[in-house]
Amino acid sequence: MLSLTPASVLPYRPFETSLLAATSTPLPLVIWHGLGDNYAADGLASVGELANSTNPGTFVYNIRLDEDPGSDRTATFFGNLTLQMQQVCEDLATHPILSTAPAINAIGFSQGGQFLRGYIERCNNPPVRNLVTFGSQHNGIAEFQTCGAMDWLCKGAMALLRTNTWSQYVQSHLVPAQYYRTCNVSTGEPTDEYLEYSNFLADINNERKTKNSTYAENLASLEKFVMFVFKDDTTVIPKESGWFAQVTNLTSGEVTPLRERSIYKEDWVGLRKLDDKGALVFREAEGGHMQLSEELLVEVFKSYFGPVKDLPNGFKVQEAESNLMEL
Repeated sequence: MLSLTPASVLPYRPFETSLLAATSTPLPLVIWHGLGDNYAADGLASVGELANSTNPGTFVYNIRLDEDPGSDRTATFFGNLTLQMQQVCEDLATHPILSTAPAINAIGFSQGGQFLRGYIERCNNPPVRNLVTFGSQHNGIAEFQTCGAMDWLCKGAMALLRTNTWSQYVQSHLVPAQYYRTCNVSTGEPTDEYLEYSNFLADINNERKTKNSTYAENLASLEKFVMFVFKDDTTVIPKESGWFAQVTNLTSGEVTPLRERSIYKEDWVGLRKLDDKGALVFREAEGGHMQLSEELLVEVFKSYFGPVKDLPNGFKVQEAESNLMEL
């Protein structure tokens, strides 16, 4: 069982005595932080407090890959995303509160956004109802980010990334390399080396010849998938990746929108089904990467993470109540 700390969770009593209580309480909110951050950071704690004050009773859980905040930060740079994803899937599926909820909501900051999408496609247990991503790299990155002057952990990772991005070692050890994507500037098609060696992104975007139908089914089950791109983002290159857009030439800035791409037209991951039912939302936020205002977060919490009226079919309230009483 995970050790829950005040910095990462807030009080929650989800299913108390009746169906009415179950449906009037907000679903749990799961947050996955970005590169160079950690689950116990003050900023994330503030986000959780804001979520709970906006929708009282919200249980907030920050995903972590290690209980030590320093090690959790290191894991945002170094690690095998396939193994990290397996760990998160197991943690959420066995969590004493999350596993008893009818569904959860999720918010991903930067790389945490595509990681949460990967969780939905690969596991989705407990199932995600609404997913909101901020400045995420859904179509990958074409350049590695610039590090702070004294951030030696970041500098070490980026230096190693540039040595041989497609080597087995880098693709199984360096996190940003696993969502790095290269394409042919004349055709816009992904390069052969990316399709062959990408450890994460090529898989969750279903870009290889053999498609995983479960990925599309799981993602299409969302009530809402909301994607925010920061208007002045210079950290994520290209920023349009947050909307699954393809930028073939960074110099000219030529952009192919999602709806004109094969991933949408052939519905490789369920985006077209989401769009058809009005569940795919494209939003723009003012400012640079992760410059989030309290007003915008409150709007998001009110719009997408409030109490739900309809529970998923088959949810057994009495079973959930019984599980909580045993905690």
